[in-house]
Amino acid sequence: MNDIGLILDNRILLVAIAACLIAQVLKLIIDTIQNGKVSAKVLTTTGGMPSAHSALVTALATGVGQSLGWKSAEFAIAVIFAIIVMYDAAGVRQAAGKQARILNQMVDELFSEDHKFNEEKLKELLGHTPVQVIAGSILGIAITWLSLQIP
Repeated sequence: MNDIGLILDNRILLVAIAACLIAQVLKLIIDTIQNGKVSAKVLTTTGGMPSAHSALVTALATGVGQSLGWKSAEFAIAVIFAIIVMYDAAGVRQAAGKQARILNQMVDELFSEDHKFNEEKLKELLGHTPVQVIAGSILGIAITWLSLQIP
């Protein structure tokens, strides 16, 4: 049971999670401004501005670098992990979202006249644009640096 207390004392972990949560709240605010209505669904879905995944992994890497050193093996691992996550968010998942949009459009057009198609539409907002990933990364770094100011 003491191990849980140790986890909660891990400042790097807490700052990374805080960066992710702040990004999600910002995503809700931005979505509300863009669409004129509050959609809590934004808090639990992928995609959108800024990338919470990018905020999380860059805050993690920055925290590791600050704590263990910029030359440490742990920092190198955290950076590689961050690059893979951000590449996936902006590359693979973004492409999958575009494919889903096209497939949904094809199904709508093919089955538009009295045809029954029982499948759910594919989720289209899977990934992030490069701008959303960069914004999330900047947010993660900024939150980690600001956390140093708090004793």
